[in-house]
Amino acid sequence: MTGVSEFSLSKRSIIRPYTKEVAEYCDPFCCGDEELDSFFACQVFLYQEELLCRAYCWINKDNDKEIIAVATFSYDGIKSYTLDNSSRNSLQRKIPYKKHHRSYPAMLIGRLGVNKAYQGKGFNVGSQLIETIKDLCIDEEGMGICRYLLVDAYNTESILHFYMKNRFKPLYKTEESEREVFDIPKEEPLKSRIMYFDLKLLLS
Repeated sequence: MTGVSEFSLSKRSIIRPYTKEVAEYCDPFCCGDEELDSFFACQVFLYQEELLCRAYCWINKDNDKEIIAVATFSYDGIKSYTLDNSSRNSLQRKIPYKKHHRSYPAMLIGRLGVNKAYQGKGFNVGSQLIETIKDLCIDEEGMGICRYLLVDAYNTESILHFYMKNRFKPLYKTEESEREVFDIPKEEPLKSRIMYFDLKLLLS
């Protein structure tokens, strides 16, 4: 395996649509999360058949049977009228007033997994993967053009820290406001937080 200082996801991998044929040809993908591994093993193909998402994988150039990472995407939007005043003001602050809308185009990262062999070794594959996805979202020849990149992140300290490290922000300023929008009772745990990244930042 390539040394830590030399590893570059963009140079060491090829992006391919994640299809049944690819999954059958490659070694089984394992990211260490049983739910995600099960999803990428079979459920993801049912989602794609129903046009509910598109999945892509990053395959090792030196070993075309090894999948380094997999992610699913779907078109989404941020509906400003669902946000509380503080969250809406934060979102729209960098958008000229005359261009304020009720909904803004976004790309949603549905599921994302990094091969367990590349975790915890200083490769920063997760962050490199996020940066690659950001670039694809503003590339006319990529997955599409949109203003925001969204993720429904597990509400754990480590996951939220990962996305904030990669310049994502919570869409809703507080857990209370997010609970209210999705009608989640106070006694139930908030399992995830919607995070967003403003792709316009890449163009400035």
